[in-house]
Amino acid sequence: MKKAIPVLIAIVLIIIIGAAAFGAKIIEKYSYSHEKADLYEYFHIVKEDEASIVLQDEMVEEKAFVKDGICYFDLATVHRYFNDRFYVDSVEQLLLYTTPTDIIRTPIGSNSFQINGAPQDAGYLLSFSRTRGGVTTYYIAADFVKQYTNFSYQLYENPNRLQVYTEWGQRQVADISRGTAVRFLGGVKSPILRDLSASETVVILEKMETWCKIKTDDAIIGYVENKFLENEREETLEPVTDVAPPVYTSLTRDNKICIGWHAIASSAGNDTLNTVTANAGALTVIAPTWFSLKDNEGNLQSFASASYVEKAHNKGLEVWGVVDDFNYSANTGEEVDAYAILSATTSRTYLIDRIMEAAAACGMDGVNIDFENINADSAEHFIQFLRELSIRCRAAGLVLSVDNYVPYNYNSFYDFEEQGVVADYVIVMGYDEHWAGSQEAGSVASIGYVRGGIERTVANVPAEKVINALPFYTRLWKTEGTTVTSEAYPMANVDSVLNTYNMEPEWDEETGQNYAEVTIDGTSYQIWVEDVQSISVKLNVMQNYNLGGVAAWRLGYEPAAVWDVIATYLAQ
Repeated sequence: MKKAIPVLIAIVLIIIIGAAAFGAKIIEKYSYSHEKADLYEYFHIVKEDEASIVLQDEMVEEKAFVKDGICYFDLATVHRYFNDRFYVDSVEQLLLYTTPTDIIRTPIGSNSFQINGAPQDAGYLLSFSRTRGGVTTYYIAADFVKQYTNFSYQLYENPNRLQVYTEWGQRQVADISRGTAVRFLGGVKSPILRDLSASETVVILEKMETWCKIKTDDAIIGYVENKFLENEREETLEPVTDVAPPVYTSLTRDNKICIGWHAIASSAGNDTLNTVTANAGALTVIAPTWFSLKDNEGNLQSFASASYVEKAHNKGLEVWGVVDDFNYSANTGEEVDAYAILSATTSRTYLIDRIMEAAAACGMDGVNIDFENINADSAEHFIQFLRELSIRCRAAGLVLSVDNYVPYNYNSFYDFEEQGVVADYVIVMGYDEHWAGSQEAGSVASIGYVRGGIERTVANVPAEKVINALPFYTRLWKTEGTTVTSEAYPMANVDSVLNTYNMEPEWDEETGQNYAEVTIDGTSYQIWVEDVQSISVKLNVMQNYNLGGVAAWRLGYEPAAVWDVIATYLAQ
């Protein structure tokens, strides 16, 4: 028995030690970790002058910048989250902001700004730039952005972070019942982001079984156990309404309008006014192709005529002079760089001055902008040009209209939404579905193409500002082996073409056009006919969308009968 006692003692000790070890593991598993998270790492702050941005209740990838206690956003961030009307002229190093009536202008790196030339001192640096790796980034003071935008922000330090609100409404909040910690993830072993005191209020973002995702009042997002939450309730964020929404007055007409483009390639072309309008009884606006960019300074080639305007007015027509970016260059072979003109404030302003001078000199009623060589690089400058031109047109009582290709994702940089704000009319050139350079034969304007263009435009532009343009022409396609070519014909000449090739057209429901084809000596000829019937189908679709009217390219190409169906459309 005495020999067994030591053995029993050993067993008991083993059990005690094992129990202690097991208990320690249990305690370790369920006890709260005191490990502190690195907040600089949490907020992805690498440099002292950076600031993380918490937008609403989410940390976004963009960073702000803190300089001398002032917060700055880079231009891309301003455009994405706050206000896309801030514009940087990198050529002349200017920051501009355009309202319906004013242009606010400040040199990059300045404390002062001008409103229509009148100087003001902000008392702080409004903007600056940084160049790294050959890339220049422009920064705008948050307070300057706030002068024209409704949002709120609060800077917290160590590390720098901004709580930003651009939207307001109801949110769930709760009080902390007793001291605890907000952790990086749900779980007692997750690192601590910050200690929480009793009675602190937190925003509830997502509630789970035992843990809750919350945001603290100093913009830290993490997790707290549900048992530490009390007095859960709804709270309403008070919206910022310091800035009244800009009011863009419009010169859109009360009735549907009908625009006819009058192709004029010289001053002598003005003499054809009576001829091209002889049968156009439904026409309300004539748009002569008078102006074209002729150099990189903003000068215009002009065929404008005051006597033409007077004659048009006597016919009851408004005159909207067309300004294009291609005719002068195409006719002379001299290169014109629209990017160079539009991207520099001096040349852009000079161009606008020339347009306004020409409009006043001949007494025209509107300006029709037809810039068809805009690419993604020049797009922001084109939109700024329209903003600035719209101010001058609005003040002078001139209707501003803008011509556009049918919208697709590849030309979205034309920014139809902003056009719909600053311009009086947004015109969709509902043709050239297949054009001279197309590698396959097809319709100039099938009904599906037209309908799709209208749908995508009215998704971004008020329908009463949208005008769909019709083709008064069609194409005869010729296929020899693998070679496809085409030739454009006026609608008025289509019957002659059909007779020449002995083609018998039949109605094609899919395209909403009469279609004909014939093979002669191994060569295939195809034509999708534009005629009164196809135009009627397009007008019926347009009527369904309650558009602002119709346009046509070009006057003089059409049979007289087409004006009857257009007149019916306008009267509806």
